[in-house]
Formats: sequence, structure tokens, C-alpha cells
Amino acid sequence: MSEGFDAGWLALREPHDARARSAAIAGALIATLPARPRLLDLGAGSGSLFRWLAPRIYRAQAWTLFDADAGLIEAAFETIALWAEALGLKVTTPGRALLVHAPGGAWRVEARQGDLAEIGGLPLAGHHAVVNSALCDLVSRPWLAALSARLSVPFYAALIADGRVRWRPHLPADRALAAAFRRDQGRDKGLGPALGHRAPAAAIELFEARGFCVLSAPSDWRIGPDQTAMLSAILHGDADAACRADPRHRARHAAWRQARMLHGGRGRLSLRLGHRDVLAIPR
Repeated sequence: MSEGFDAGWLALREPHDARARSAAIAGALIATLPARPRLLDLGAGSGSLFRWLAPRIYRAQAWTLFDADAGLIEAAFETIALWAEALGLKVTTPGRALLVHAPGGAWRVEARQGDLAEIGGLPLAGHHAVVNSALCDLVSRPWLAALSARLSVPFYAALIADGRVRWRPHLPADRALAAAFRRDQGRDKGLGPALGHRAPAAAIELFEARGFCVLSAPSDWRIGPDQTAMLSAILHGDADAACRADPRHRARHAAWRQARMLHGGRGRLSLRLGHRDVLAIPR
């Protein structure tokens, strides 16, 4: 995968992700897992999904964090250790693994660096579920189809962008900027032309075609006027993406950015950004 993510951005979005993920979909996944589940987290980044889902599974479990970015994997171990210790849990590091000693049983974390583009090289064997967060809108339909063809365990995909965006207050340029942003989402990020906002429907269709029972629920970000850092990061990211996808209208996108910055400075800006969580369970 050629497009990576800054650790600062991942840290900024983590609390918003945690609030947005569907507890019902996560609960349905947990109900399918055995007593000591082993989970493979694709595109794991800094381990945000582990920190959210492991306490919900609660019992003894083992995770493999898979990512192309060695720096993020290294940061994941440190971040997980600090997070667990802040919760009052003991952490040990036997060999190349990290163990979080929780009351319900130890949570074992290992990491592997590798290219997500190589479907055949993904360590799918031996895991009871394949999970990911904020990944499926970055991949191509052929990539997701190839993955679905290889899976015989539950597939859990959280926070798939679905293209819905609602800024407040409304601006006439919102629609045009959102359309340009969606075009930019479709860029090839190393896994073929990205699905972008089409990803939730594609995931549901592909896994149902393979005979999976598929559950889905909204997991929208709701970002209020007081969350200025997140609002600023998104509005600048959206404007930059729109300029990249639609350079003929740079002036219009620049005016939109300026207006949004003014709204933010006055404490009037808020955003609802659409995502869906999807769980595919083998029948």
C-alpha cells in the first residue's frame, strides 16, 4: 500500500473513532469468537482498533497487527503499553510479543510488517476473525473480492466512509466540494482504484455473494464546534483533496476553506461524516 498515515492524525481521530463504532456490530462479532480468539488486524496502524475492541472481548485473546509501516507498528507497541498501564494493567514483553495481563486472561499482541497489496502474503491462516478499521474505502473492488474469496472466518470492517457529509452551517459550495473530494477518494493508494464511498455497498455485495451473512450499521463521526483540532484537520484535508481532484476550481475551493475557517473561529462549525461498520459471518 503506497499511501500511509501520519501518527499524529491517527491519534487525533482515535477518540472520534471510538465514539462512532457500532457497539452492536462489535457485539455480534464477539459472539462468534471462541474462548481464546486469535484476530488479524489489517492496516492496524498504531493499534487503535485493538485498544477499542480488546476490552470488549475481555477474555484471553491474541492479536496480529499487520501494517506496511514499520514505524507505526513500533509505535503501536509503545502506545498499547502506555494505554494498558494507565488502566492499571501489567504489561510484559516476552520475545517479540507484548502481553497485557487483564483479569479475564492475557491479551497477546504480535506485529507483522508487510504489503497489503499481496493478498497471498497476508497471514490469514490460524485466525478466528479478520478485522480492520478505516481500511475498506482505501482498497479496490478486485482486492476486496480476492480477500472475500480467501476467507472462511468472520470479517469485521469498521468505519468505512460512505460519502455522506453534512457541514453546519450549510454553504452552497458544500455539494461541489464533496463531489470533488469523492473523486479524490477514488485514487489508487497502492491497492488499485479505491472504492471510496462505494465501499460499504461493495463489501456487503461481495461477502453476500460468497454466502456470508452480512450485518451493517452506521458509525458516523459527529464533531462539534468545540473539537477545533479535528474540524480544522478535516476541512483542510477536504479542501486539499478537492483542489487535487478539481484544479480548475481552486478559487472556489479556497473560498470554501476560508469561509469554513471563519465559521470555526467563531465557534459555529460542526460536522457529521458518514461511515458504516460491516460484519460478514460465514454461514
